[in-house]
Amino acid sequence: MDADTDTEGAEAMGNVFPIGGELPVRRLGFGTGGLVGPGYWGPRHDDPERSVALLRRAVERGVNLIDTADNYGPDVAEELVARALHPYPAGLVIATKGGVVRTGPDLWHSAGRPEDLRAMCEASLRRLRTDTIDLYQLHRLDPQVPMADQLGTLTELQRAGKIRHIGLDSVSADELARAQDIAPIASVQNRYNLLDRAAEDVLELCEKRGTAFLPWFPLGHGALAEGAGTAGTALATVAARHGATPGQIALAWLLHRSPALLPTPGTGSPAHLDENLAAADIALTEGDLALLGALAAA
Repeated sequence: MDADTDTEGAEAMGNVFPIGGELPVRRLGFGTGGLVGPGYWGPRHDDPERSVALLRRAVERGVNLIDTADNYGPDVAEELVARALHPYPAGLVIATKGGVVRTGPDLWHSAGRPEDLRAMCEASLRRLRTDTIDLYQLHRLDPQVPMADQLGTLTELQRAGKIRHIGLDSVSADELARAQDIAPIASVQNRYNLLDRAAEDVLELCEKRGTAFLPWFPLGHGALAEGAGTAGTALATVAARHGATPGQIALAWLLHRSPALLPTPGTGSPAHLDENLAAADIALTEGDLALLGALAAA
């Protein structure tokens, strides 16, 4: 089956979302945070070919949304994406992020001045070996720089053809609404999963405005995959009904929760990749959804 036919079949099942209204992607993508080391610093594997093979396997399995960032490594993840997938096949959407700088493991610093954003975008273009970035997401709003200046810079890059669509990461509903008055926002990337629904109001706004919502930590930084505690009991119960793992149920819940949700779980393991992608085929029942939905209140 060719990629176009494959995407059409997924769309018929409600598993496709058009980013920016024009880039149809399967709603279960692949995040590259799992290809770098602890604290998002350095490579995860000594042999980069392991990560290259994993990226290629994801695309071969039908993934057409790859989510990365310039500061994963830093630079490492974007370079791996290009090494593995360039020249990019038709229909593959590469999303990256800019707007923060790194000084060490788990150390992040906002850098939203126009000159910083322009330089970061140009560097990502070089590393990704492309003339246009499909989705360029502002990794953090810089509190020291007016929002209009940050989004104005990205809009200029968009008009210059260097960015196709603009996204935001870790914003409130109010910030998103204000941003959408300044620039066309195609996506939001906030923390959201079965147990952490603090961004529910952001999701609601995304649904109303046709904005993609890429939840980060869709598996609660691994906690939901491990199935511990009260949530683990509910996940295990539902997983047993479907012959699935707790992690697969947590991802399936996201896909059922809203058509705007596009989880991009990351991993460094081929077996875990296959497990994650199989979650798209799980049809949860109303009873399953009621049991899982009650976990947030608990």
